[in-house]
Amino acid sequence: MESTLPKPAFVAGSATPRTIAIAYWSVTALFCLQMSFTAYAQLRLPQVAESFMHLGFPDYFRVELSWAKFLGVLLILIPVPARLKEWAYAGFAINLASALIAHLSVGDGPEAWGWAAGTSVLWGLSYLSWRRLQVTHENWRPPEREGELDYIARR
Repeated sequence: MESTLPKPAFVAGSATPRTIAIAYWSVTALFCLQMSFTAYAQLRLPQVAESFMHLGFPDYFRVELSWAKFLGVLLILIPVPARLKEWAYAGFAINLASALIAHLSVGDGPEAWGWAAGTSVLWGLSYLSWRRLQVTHENWRPPEREGELDYIARR
């Protein structure tokens, strides 16, 4: 069965840079809010500190991880060289994969590891849309006005 849309913009690959930028910032805002919330919770909520102990991590690791998350969110949101954003995304990927592994290794159920899985999806969407935005900005030219080439050719 065919889609009722002639060509879905984001799927078809013909999305404008503006559409890709809106998608990137929407998903990235959600991802950064989630990571900031978990960093804050790891620093301030005693039940989150207990869950770190349940997973077998020392207390200082929880504090280091929280500050690393805040730094990663900052690097993703502000204009920095692409290499720094890559490192921030890589750090978050390692963090989220480690969280899933830690919860599954102690036998936690979906209520414990579900947040890490959902945040991993947001991470993937944010990273892929950021990469697509980079490629689009490198290859995109503004559309030429009708008749502009005719005028240039007549000169």
